Parts: sequence; C-alpha cells; structure tokens
Amino acid sequence: MSKGASISGFPEWLPSERVVEQRVIDTLRRVFELNGFIGIETRAVEQGSSLLKKGETSKEIYLLSRLQEVGHESDTPIEDRLGLHFDLTVPLSRYVVEHSGALAFPFKRWQIQKVWRGERPQEGRFREFVQADIDVVGNGDLPAHYEVEVPLVMVSALEELRTFGLPKATVHANNRKLSEGFYRGLGLSDIEGVLREIDKLDKVGADEVARLLVETCGANVAQARACLALAELTAANGAELAERFDALCESQGISRDSDAYTLAREGLDTLAMIVDEAAKIRPGSVIADLKIARGLDYYTGSVYETFLDGADSLGSICSGGRYDNLATQGSKRYPGVGLSIGLSRLVSYMLHTAGVHALRVSPAVVLVAVWNEADRAQSNAIANALRVRGIAADVAPKAAKLGKQIKYADRLGIPYVWFPAQAAQGDEENGETAGDEVRDIMSGEQQSADIKSWEPDTVYARQTVSLKA
Repeated sequence: MSKGASISGFPEWLPSERVVEQRVIDTLRRVFELNGFIGIETRAVEQGSSLLKKGETSKEIYLLSRLQEVGHESDTPIEDRLGLHFDLTVPLSRYVVEHSGALAFPFKRWQIQKVWRGERPQEGRFREFVQADIDVVGNGDLPAHYEVEVPLVMVSALEELRTFGLPKATVHANNRKLSEGFYRGLGLSDIEGVLREIDKLDKVGADEVARLLVETCGANVAQARACLALAELTAANGAELAERFDALCESQGISRDSDAYTLAREGLDTLAMIVDEAAKIRPGSVIADLKIARGLDYYTGSVYETFLDGADSLGSICSGGRYDNLATQGSKRYPGVGLSIGLSRLVSYMLHTAGVHALRVSPAVVLVAVWNEADRAQSNAIANALRVRGIAADVAPKAAKLGKQIKYADRLGIPYVWFPAQAAQGDEENGETAGDEVRDIMSGEQQSADIKSWEPDTVYARQTVSLKA
C-alpha cells in the first residue's frame, strides 16, 4: 500500500506511542483487578437487533457485508444483519444472558477492547478506538451501593494515570428518574427527546437547547426554561440538593403528591446517597450535576460523566450509568451499572497535550552484539541464557561494525550492549563464555559480566514512560 493511504478516524500508534497505550491498559487492568473485577472479551460483532434502538448511537453502526452480497443487502432486514459493536455494554448484556448459568452474581467484569462508531473523526475522537469498561451486573436485582462503588473505582484508576500527565478527574452524576419525574411534572411527554437535547448543553449552550426543546420536544418557553433551571441546579451535599430541588418543584407547581414527584424523588434520594457516600471515601470525587443526561436510551437510573480539570475541550472522558432492562431473558432481568473510559482519547491527550513519551521503544534491556556471522550462535546462546533469567534480550541483526550495532541499540532505547568474548573459553553448552563485557550506553561505562549473575539497573530494566521536561 502506498504511503499516505491512511483512513481518517482509524489511529495507528507508532511503536513508542503503543508503549504508552499499553502502559495505560496495564495500569487500568491492575486497578480493576485490585477491586475484584474479572476480565472478559466479547466478539466484535453483534446482531443488528441488539445494536439498534440504543439511542442516537444507532445511527453510527457499521454493518458487515460479504463481498458477494454488496448491492443486495436490502434483501436482509437490518435486525438480522451483523454489525460491529459501538460500545461494550450491549455485548456485555448479551454475554450475561447467554452465560448466566456459568456466572457468579453480582458479576463484576472489566473489559478493554476496540469498538467502532461511524461518526465524524476529529482530534481525540475516532471511528475505531479502545474502550475500558467496568460493570457490575445483578441477577434479578442489584443493590444501590454499586452505584457509588463503580464510579469510585474509576476515579481510583484515573488517579493512577495522573503520573502520565492526566489532570484530576471528577465524576458528575445525575439520575434519570429525577429528570424524568421533573419533566413529567412540567407536563412534558417526550422524555427521551428532552434528555437528548439537555445532553447537548455543554456543546451548544442554553439558548440553543431551549430552542430545540420548543421545536423538537413540544415544550413551551416556560417549560424549556424550567428544564434549564433543573440542569443548572447545584448543591454541596445530598441535603442541600433535596432542599433546592423541592424549592424548584414548588416554583413550577409540581405537587409532592403527584406520581411525577414520587418518581423524581426516588432518583433524587439515590443521587443524594451517591454524592454523600462517595464524599466519605474520596471527598469531591463525585458531584451532583443535573444537566448530565446521557444520549443512550438504555440508562434507567444513575448516569455519570467524567471531566478532567483544565481540559474542557476534551469533554467527558468516562461515562456510564445504571441500566435495568438492557439484559433480559423472558421475565428475568439482569440490571447493571457501569462506566466506560474512552481510552484512545486519553492516550491521544497524553501524547499530544501532556507530552508523555516512552523512555525506550524496545522492551529489550540488552542487545547482544555479533562479531561475525560465524559466531551468531554464540550470541544467540547468550541472549537465550539471559531470557531464561527473565532479562529481555535481543541479538544484533547484522555483524556490522560495533559502532553501528551500538547505534542500533541506542535508536531502540536498549540501554545495554553485550559483547561476547571473542575466544570462547567457558562452557559453551550453557552459553557461557569467559571475558564477556557489557556497555551501559547511557553512561558509556563498560565492564566484565557473567550471564549467570549479571543484573541490569532496576530502572533501566523497566520499559517506563515519562513526561517531557
């Protein structure tokens, strides 16, 4: 393929960038597993019937076709066709139903995998990207305390990534029952439409959202203003939140005896619990934000968006919520709550804004030099002996001049070059030779070394990443 044949929205990291991405993945996995989450991987494709009708994201689904079927796809209903998954929650719901007999509930899972969305690519937003999810799924019911624990685990994971240049993260939480009850109390009926428009507040502003509420959701000007007033409601704790919400309801004529208020109050109580309980563990990490709506239709309770301090242009980098009806099997329900990190967006931010970089490209700690091709077996034996001891080693590709071999190691960031003794005097069966020497490229120092006991510097041995000075 000719140079320049890249496809917009499908990132391919360079080797040094991939080191950063892998370190982020390893960090998230470690934190998730520290909190008892179990790793799974699901297939890349799902039935169209599962992918459709999940909110506005359904417009971005990539459907699959075999070459011989191109032009005849209309013969097969979209519901029966296969499509690439656009998130990891829909595949999880199918996975739970199919394997319910083999899973222990509540099922706590982590999943780090690629997803695909046919949206307009831009800086930090891709068509193919990696997501990192954690979810807790119950069998029949799911205690509300998981709606506190899941966002706190994500905050813990994001805190670990601050060493890679990530700013402090704060989870903004709302509850759909609270919003729906309030909207119904105002006399609005297109609840999903209102939620979708409110979800655009940070992108288009209050005036545009008000216009959209009137033009697309059947709201009058007063109702639209009331919806914006709810979105602007803030509070330091659960008690203050309840007090201000009740005052807003009273100003809008929403009776406390109405079904709408009862529904809203159920959501309010859950949100107050989340904020107050999270504050006991990580003060300020989870706050109430009543403009958070989430555009996906399957959320039924708590919803979350996560923002980084000083990175407003990046938008939400981690989102999710509670879903009670996504995974069902007959009359049985598998309610869940989860959060998803847009991992590729974070890596892009770390690389291009925070300036994080890999200290070396190659995972090898040592490059074993080759004096001449006739002695390559000796160099291979040394490398194998080092690998047996857990020391990553590579062998020079050519028996070039030593300066070129050292330059090759330096370009890959390999910190040591091993020079085999030119006259083998040891036990060749074990790959041991007398008189071997190792050069530290960083310092230029060279000293004798024994493959049975030599150890690299503990810092050099790790393929680390760092912020640019």
